[in-house]
Amino acid sequence: MTAPENAGAEFSRLLDVRQVEGKAAHLEANEAERKALAKRFALVRVDSLSADLELHRSDERTVEARGRLKAHFVQPCAVSGEDLPVSVDEPLFFRFVPEMTGYQPDEEIELTADDCDEIEYTGSHFDLGEAVAQSLGLAIDPYLTGPEADAARKAAGIGTPEDQGPFAALKGLKLGKE
Repeated sequence: MTAPENAGAEFSRLLDVRQVEGKAAHLEANEAERKALAKRFALVRVDSLSADLELHRSDERTVEARGRLKAHFVQPCAVSGEDLPVSVDEPLFFRFVPEMTGYQPDEEIELTADDCDEIEYTGSHFDLGEAVAQSLGLAIDPYLTGPEADAARKAAGIGTPEDQGPFAALKGLKLGKE
């Protein structure tokens, strides 16, 4: 699905809320977009990124999008820096709603669990591509370690996470029987 682009986002796909009912959207990042997303998310590279979504309006200005995100990328090991290939295939659900108005900046707002799935937009367009890009960012494991992580820790004189946690000191204690 093609649409005007949002100049500020690496993977922008602006859609008109008035023209999406019952439509299917296939989004696929081109080479330049993948390169920009790799830089944004500190990845070695993004080999592929696509999403297939079904769009439905739940009312005149609210759009729900359901589908799947598929991506293949290479990210560095959090410890050794080695390149690790990663594949992502997960469900997506977005609810695009008009920007909330009528509240004061310091006013406390209560959110329900359903509110957490909502992405606000202004005007008549929402950015489906940016929502997909943010989902990619959430799918990246910032603590991913590869097979060389333990050797890199040892070479640097760093123990494993289990050796450094709050209970590490208790590990060496022996409890006597009374």
